[in-house]
Amino acid sequence: MELKQFKIKVLPLRDKLLNYARKMTDNPSDAEDAVQEVMLKLWNLRQKLEEYRSIEAVAMTMTHHLCMDMWRTRRPDNLPLEELQLSATTASPECLLEKKDEFRLMKEIIDCLPTLQRTIIRMKDIEEYETEEIAEITGCSAEAIRSNLSRGRKKIREIYLQTIQERKRRNEA
Repeated sequence: MELKQFKIKVLPLRDKLLNYARKMTDNPSDAEDAVQEVMLKLWNLRQKLEEYRSIEAVAMTMTHHLCMDMWRTRRPDNLPLEELQLSATTASPECLLEKKDEFRLMKEIIDCLPTLQRTIIRMKDIEEYETEEIAEITGCSAEAIRSNLSRGRKKIREIYLQTIQERKRRNEA
């Protein structure tokens, strides 16, 4: 792909990528950095872009991964208890530990799901994508998205309730 084709096919995606990155990062400068990095990666991959069915899907996926990496470095699970306490001065240390533990548990449960279910759950429930958008990005039908979403949520609920019951039994013993 030459510069002219790149300008026609890839550069118009920039605004959509930027809007998505802003939603994910809640920080305009981080969003701009992520999109700039995606554009650079796409430029470096320009000779292979024609092999993909959807350049937009590739660009959105790259943006998603970069934003998730940014989020992981800043997520509450990685913050020390003191920083969590400063952000919620009215909460007790016990409450903060419980929230941190719940966050970690939910992340672990979601990470145990099959890849497609995990991806769909994250896109729908965390990143707030619409079903049609997820279908376009993943290449699945809307029905398959809804089905996987339902199965994933059911599995999360089962594992969560089972874990909570096990904790209660241990605490009572």
